[in-house]
This record gives sequence, C-alpha cells and structure tokens, in this order.
Amino acid sequence: MQDNDWFSSESDQQNMTDPWQEAFDHAVAVAKKAGAVIRDALQNEVRVMTKSSSVDLVTQTDQRVEKIIISSVAEKFPEHSFIGEESVAAGKPCVFTDNPTWIVDPVDGTTNFVHGFPFVAVSIGFAVNKQLEFGVVYSCLEDKMYTGRKGKGAFCDGERLQVSDVTEIRKSMIISELGSNRDKETVGKIFSTMQKILCIPVHGLRGSGTAATNMCLVASGAVEAFFEIGIHCWDIAAGAVIVTEAGGVLLDVDGGPFDLMSRRMVSANNKTIADRIIKEIDIFEAERDDVPKKQKK
Repeated sequence: MQDNDWFSSESDQQNMTDPWQEAFDHAVAVAKKAGAVIRDALQNEVRVMTKSSSVDLVTQTDQRVEKIIISSVAEKFPEHSFIGEESVAAGKPCVFTDNPTWIVDPVDGTTNFVHGFPFVAVSIGFAVNKQLEFGVVYSCLEDKMYTGRKGKGAFCDGERLQVSDVTEIRKSMIISELGSNRDKETVGKIFSTMQKILCIPVHGLRGSGTAATNMCLVASGAVEAFFEIGIHCWDIAAGAVIVTEAGGVLLDVDGGPFDLMSRRMVSANNKTIADRIIKEIDIFEAERDDVPKKQKK
C-alpha cells in the first residue's frame, strides 16, 4: 500500500467513526475568517440599518459575514441546511428539520459592534436530527475561540472549560440582557425580574450584549447563570453545546425542558442555581422562531 493510500484510508476511518469532524473543523476555520472581516470592518465606517424596530440593528457587515459563512459551507456541504439570522430577517423561513443544519449568527452583538463595545461574536451551531452536535463561538475582538462537541467536552483556545461549583445563589454572579423589545409592559417585567434576582441578593448582575458570549462565560465558570426571553435560536445554538459540555444545564424559563426554538432559556452551572433563578422570572410572550410568518400576529 502506498503512503498516500494509507493516509486516505485513515481519514476515511476517522470520518466513519466521527462523521461530523470535517464539518466541525470547517466551522472553526470559517468562524476565524468571519471574525477577521468583522475586525477589519471596525476600522471603517459602519453603516447601520434597522430590522423590526429602531433598536433592532443590522449592518452591512452582518449581511456580508453571513454570506461568507453560508456560501463557504454550502460549497463544501451542499446537502446541508441553514438557519441564518440575516436570511430569516430578509424573509427566509426558519425551518428546523432532521437534515444536518447550520444555525448561524454572523455578528452576535450587532449593537456592540455599532458602538465599538468590545464584545462581538461569530456563533455557529450545528444540529442533526434536531439534536445539537457542536457549537463554535468566536469572540473576535478578544480573539477567543470557544468550542463544544457533543460527548467530547468544551474548550476555549484548546483549554477545557468547566462550569463553577457554586450552589449557593447568594454567592453567584448572574448575567442577562435587556433585549430589543421596547414595549413598556415587557420592559417592566424584565426590570422586575432583574430587581428580584439582584435582591435575593446575588453577588452581581451583568450583561455583555451578546448571548453567545454570555453562555461561554457560564461555561468558563466566570458567571453561574444566564437567562433571557426574546433571544433567537441563532443566538444560543452554539452556546448551548458549549454550556452542556462544560457540565452546565439548560432549562426553559418555566422549569421545563430546553427548547431551541422557544426564544427563552436559562443556562446555569447546575440545576440548583437554575431553579432558584426560575422562581424570580416574570415570563412574557415571545413568538417561537419556527412559527411561519404568515401565522404570526
């Protein structure tokens, strides 16, 4: 057997035992490439547009980065499906099937990006049979690469991640976001929840402006939990794998099972912390990501 035949055979065997290794490697590479585009764009004028409201921002960089990611993946894996934030915003339906599916937020933290606030991430989740297989979050301004693969652990720049071992809520740091909904009743419930959690009391309540980064902070043990209502599947798909592979838990804000399409989630270092936070959450409606637009109000 020739040497190149041996290498080819070894590669084939690896792909048989680990069918998503090639996809994972490609996700890491394209996230790095996308991050470089984002950093370069910060040196130029940022043209800002809006989507659902005056505070729901999108830039040409969001659209360009998503195109780079999806076109690169489609060329290499033409049979795979995609759910991308900017594609959905442009009218493409958010359809989650059993087919291998890439769930992409090209610039998680667009408002941060617009203002130069230094937390912006490329988030790429990958699911098969509606089960998340891996997640890649590249915090491009920090130059930190977070990864997680089902059954294989979570890492930041090659170092294994582990959630904190804090079980007392009074010793915890919690992270959340205000979101882009400016309805007074909704904002009132968000502030009410934050006030109740802060006054438990907890050590602190923070927000980075990017859900993907928030989840990575849970995975790394920097904070004990992240909760939010109104997020989208592309915000959290990658982070969900990273948190669970670091030993954390994911729940619905009502304490039920985590549902990627529900637009609501608590991620925590353990169920004790998660359950205590859930007691304080004032739940409000957020239409599911997988509801066809024609059925929306």
